[in-house]
Amino acid sequence: MSKKLFCIKLIHTVIWIFYVFIIGYILYAGINNKIDIFLFIAIGLVVLEGIVLLAFKWKCPLTVLGYKYTDNREIGFDIFLPKWVAKNNKVIFTAIFVVGLLITLYRLL
Repeated sequence: MSKKLFCIKLIHTVIWIFYVFIIGYILYAGINNKIDIFLFIAIGLVVLEGIVLLAFKWKCPLTVLGYKYTDNREIGFDIFLPKWVAKNNKVIFTAIFVVGLLITLYRLL
């Protein structure tokens, strides 16, 4: 593996961990009725991530960048995650985000 691809994988993994944290925070805040500015910032960041993914045809820009440094197109070639997590990542975390968002909306109403 080239140094550039390793760096892409590392950065991609760190960003993924950050988004897992904020999606978890959205769920936590909704369940615990912790409606604050951090919740709305987290929601905004996830929406922004969705817009970026939509602009890149549901691929992370780091995945697209990673294509330059390898011919490998296997799921997860660009991130340090188990293949099943990389494959189901969007479904798993979109579901958690939506549940957290629905709970938050319920708390606001």
